[in-house]
Amino acid sequence: MASTALLTDHYELTMLQAALAGGTAQRRSVFELFGRRLPEGRRYGVVAGVGRALDAIEAFAFDDETIAALEGVVDAPTLEWLAGYRFSGDVWGYAEGEIYFAHSPLLIVEASFAEAVVLETLLLSIYNHDSAIASAASRMTLAAGDRPCIEMGSRRTHEEAAVAAARAAYVAGFATTSNLAARHRYGVPTAGTSAHSFTLLHDTEEDAFRAQVSSLGVGTTLLVDTYDVAEAVRLGVEVAGPELGAVRLDSGDLGLLAEQVRAQLDQLGAHDTRILVTSDLDEHAINALAAAPVDGYGVGTQLVTGSGHPTSGFVYKLVARENRDGVLESVAKKSVDKISVGGRKYALRRRDPDGVAEAEVIGVGTPVENDGDDRELLVPLVRAGEVIGREPLDAARDRHAATRAELPPAAQQMSRGEPVIPTIFEGDH
Repeated sequence: MASTALLTDHYELTMLQAALAGGTAQRRSVFELFGRRLPEGRRYGVVAGVGRALDAIEAFAFDDETIAALEGVVDAPTLEWLAGYRFSGDVWGYAEGEIYFAHSPLLIVEASFAEAVVLETLLLSIYNHDSAIASAASRMTLAAGDRPCIEMGSRRTHEEAAVAAARAAYVAGFATTSNLAARHRYGVPTAGTSAHSFTLLHDTEEDAFRAQVSSLGVGTTLLVDTYDVAEAVRLGVEVAGPELGAVRLDSGDLGLLAEQVRAQLDQLGAHDTRILVTSDLDEHAINALAAAPVDGYGVGTQLVTGSGHPTSGFVYKLVARENRDGVLESVAKKSVDKISVGGRKYALRRRDPDGVAEAEVIGVGTPVENDGDDRELLVPLVRAGEVIGREPLDAARDRHAATRAELPPAAQQMSRGEPVIPTIFEGDH
């Protein structure tokens, strides 16, 4: 992986320079990444990007080319310090796929001020993007139920954001992606068949269908709304036979069309041919199609833009630092509307005897007492600079399904609402 050291803001390095010159750069410090609130109207959020963040921390190093690029940004002593930079601190965090709420301490970074502060922008950019996508994706897969969702938003966002979005969507339950880079880098399953241009290339729709079926087999998915839907469905079954894998609808009143196409397929004997729908779907559109004979959903624009919330609103704040006497003490921002809670945090999900989540409980300064039904949320990710929290992507996917299932029934509602469980602080704050 290429160096991630320049994926940061100018002021991270000017703060470093001033701290080095002032003799405070090596003070032991605790930074916390969290959100003061959930995006408006959301009932829960989903943590994603943890694995990418761990890779980025490992690759955060200043080689000769990077140091040369910083000439004129910071002074020579700071460049010399950066040339030897390697993160040597500790990181704890919520595991990937976990549910989060307001003030959940998603990431805790403990190191010298100098080592920790330069990671701020990089960590926020990963967590803010990936968690926004996963949070939207979770609502979509929740609305879809047992029907699979396909991520197909690569053409609606930045090319690198598209890869991260496909990964985050998979964590939150999407079955496949159209993005081949996500398959290559992260092992996300891919799927895809043809676009309208393939049909328009041929002299007739029948020619297009025959070419596709001949190459990809009768189990392929035929796009049937280029011209006349009913005629295309008839041709599709004629060409592929009743074993035709699926047809895709990409325009019009999808619910009504699905009813009509299902009836036509059954009449033609294609009882097992599935109906897939696309066309600017979001969780609300998917929910509205719950009663329609739809077998799967392809989602693009609304997914990769977070379905109205393209960022999670996370911040990265210093919450404790070593004082002149060498004692770690709490610090916090007190600005109006941007108040932070100082102190090293601990977190658990309080659950009732049946395993249903009741509250997000955050201990300040000391761990929260676990009554036996509760679940600890912070896990070690980096110890003494060594990544120890890396895991297969499918583990995050399984975790998400399990932790979402813990939530109260209100989490399944697609309407705007308050968080499904409260956040409670315990300890000194």
